Formats: sequence, structure tokens, C-alpha cells
Amino acid sequence: MYQSRIAGTGYYVPQQVYTNQDLTRFMDTSDEWIQERTGIKERRFADRFNETTTTMAIEAANIAIKRAGTTAQEIDFIVFATLSPDYYFPGCGVLLQREMGMREIGALDVRNQCSGFVYALSVADQFIKTGMYKNVLVVGSEKHSFAMDFHTRSRNISVIFGDGAGAVVLQPTQERGKGILSTHLHSDGSEAELLAMYYPGAHANKWISGKPPFPNQELGGLFLTTEQLESGAALPYMDGPAVFKKAVVKFPAVIKEALAANNLSEKDIDLLIPHQANLRISQHIQGQLGLRDDQVFNNIQRYGNTTAASIPIALCEAWETGKIKEHDLVCLAAFGSGFTWASALIRW
Repeated sequence: MYQSRIAGTGYYVPQQVYTNQDLTRFMDTSDEWIQERTGIKERRFADRFNETTTTMAIEAANIAIKRAGTTAQEIDFIVFATLSPDYYFPGCGVLLQREMGMREIGALDVRNQCSGFVYALSVADQFIKTGMYKNVLVVGSEKHSFAMDFHTRSRNISVIFGDGAGAVVLQPTQERGKGILSTHLHSDGSEAELLAMYYPGAHANKWISGKPPFPNQELGGLFLTTEQLESGAALPYMDGPAVFKKAVVKFPAVIKEALAANNLSEKDIDLLIPHQANLRISQHIQGQLGLRDDQVFNNIQRYGNTTAASIPIALCEAWETGKIKEHDLVCLAAFGSGFTWASALIRW
């Protein structure tokens, strides 16, 4: 079996910068309120009409492919992670394949929200290890801004998220001890409704059971209704404190699992790149693991939470700025809606 290595990375963020102060034009909030709760100072929003989840992914993919020393025509398979696809269906994978002029290769869409990129990386890793493919493009891309509710009622969610895309190209290597050492995937759906967008859905009321903060109306259905929109039923819902409590337990656990699987410890980590969910969560995890500031990479302050795109964006930025060097041990970890959580340990 081969090992898979990250041969190229790339990322793209829109030009439009929205500071916390900008958001005060739309809702009752403040720079101090947002920074205290999330650590975020600004985020990027895509052009509403000319940028999509797929177009941003293409920008990131082109950079990653070039850095990997290959071409779009040589990509064998696509794994595309997003919670904000261009269409309800089909997924973005085939749209990227079409727009990049690729061969009739397979395209797989992953819907694991914040942990989507690590799940996608794990899937791609298996294809490389078994020798099935030699160039797998793994993408995380999100356009949250088009669906955010910029009113005070939704400020606990809408101040957090931003737009952007990141990508990597995986290739095989026979160099022992290099590349992706292991990946670890978990889920627990027992409290799935604590962080969810219930509509549109084919049978939403079967599962909701009055949990969201809006009237328990019989609104199930594949398409959105005026009543859903007016009641707030169609908006994302998050129980922030409950999610925080889960995250600070599962995050360090899955990181330690990856280290233990490779007979390593926290002191061996050169760089931890957590999913950029909340700076307070990252700082809490850093303290639990006893890591120094220079061992943890955070960029949520500038980009907000880009869910499936956050890890590949951060990974690429860390590499570009020289924070990842040859032979470094890099740990990726994520926790999000589902709940799902995951980690990957990589020897660069």
C-alpha cells in the first residue's frame, strides 16, 4: 500500500471584507460583543451574483493543482465538501468537474459541515492508499453569506460565518513515515437538532419535535413556504453553549486518539490546525493539550467560520507563511453539526 501526501495546497477568499462594525448597520451588535464571544474581527463575503461555492472552489483548486505539479486533466477523482452547494442537487463536484474541463472522472460530495474537509481527506486517502487513484482533488468551499439572516434575531449565527474555499491535491508516496499517517472519524446523532437547518427537508417535523425556538408548526416539506420564511423556521439554528460544551470534549479526544494511534504525544505536534469554529474553543483546546501559541494556527479573526473550507484555507496559509516545514507533524481536527468530529495526522 502507498501512503498519500499533500502535494499541493491552495485557497481563495473573496475581496469583500465585512468588519464587525459593518454588521452593526444590520443588527444590534458591536465589535466588542462579537470579539468577546468568537474572537472574530472580520470576514469575507462573496459577490452575491458573480461568485458561487463552485467558482471559489475552482480558484483554490487551480492553485493546488499547479503546486502539485499536475494539471486538471490528470486529476483522477474529486471529493467536494460543502454545506452550501450551488444547487439543492446536483452537488458541486460535477459542476467543478465541468467548469475545469476535466475528464469524466468520479465526483463525490460530502455533507459533513464543519468536519467535512477532514472526512473528505480521509476518503481521498483511502483511494490513494489502495492504488486506485494517483491524483485526488479534495475541496472545501462555502458561500454562507447568501443564506444568512442579518437581523438581531439571528446574530448569534450570522456574525460567525464567512465565505471562502480551500483545496489540496493528494498523491501517492512510498517514502516511509511521510504523508497522512492516519485519520479518525466519529459521529453521534443523539443531539443532532442542537445545530441544524431543518428546512427544506422531506420529513422535518418527524425529527424536530418542538426543539427549535419557533412555533412547532406542521411545516414539513421539500420546498420552503412563506410561513416558514416569516416564522424563522427556515433559518439555521444553533444552541451555542451546548455546542461549545460538546466541542471542548470531542476536539481534544480525537486529537489524542490520532497521536496514540501513531505512538506520539502532544509534545510531538509541530502545528495543530483546528477547524476555525470559535477562537475561544481553539484557545480552550490549546490549554487542555498544553500547546504553545506557535503550535496552534488560527485565522478565524480574519475570515470567520468558513466551515468545510476553514481547515484547507488555514492549512494553505500556514504553509505559505512558513509555519509548516519539511518533516513537521501537522494535526488537523474538526467538530461540527451532526454531531460529527474528526482528525488527521500528517507528516509533512
